[in-house]
Amino acid sequence: MKQVYPIILTPEKSGGFTVSVPDLDIGTQGKTVAECIDMARDAISLWGICEQDAGREIPQASSLSPAHTENELVTLVDVDFAAYRKACDNRAVRKNVTIPAWLNAAAEAEHINFSNVLQEGLKNRLHLD
Repeated sequence: MKQVYPIILTPEKSGGFTVSVPDLDIGTQGKTVAECIDMARDAISLWGICEQDAGREIPQASSLSPAHTENELVTLVDVDFAAYRKACDNRAVRKNVTIPAWLNAAAEAEHINFSNVLQEGLKNRLHLD
């Protein structure tokens, strides 16, 4: 699921920026505008998949031009929650499967990696890359 959120960059006296995401009430920081955008994308994506895992909806942006002061910079950040999850949530999960003994023997004789075959099959069935 792709979405776009506005972020507000507030310059800090010591250099860099404080970054706020008004629609999500989260923030981060960065030294450059580019770093701020990357940090915001990461913060929004992580927050979003945590919300999904908790069974809550991810809100859409309420406005692409939020209220801000004259010295603040407003820009947009695109996020792809599905891609972020795929890139960051690669922990292994144990699954027990049952197959006929003859199939098990034939696969073991060929030194087949059961986990790899299952992953390939699931990706194919679910039309995933």
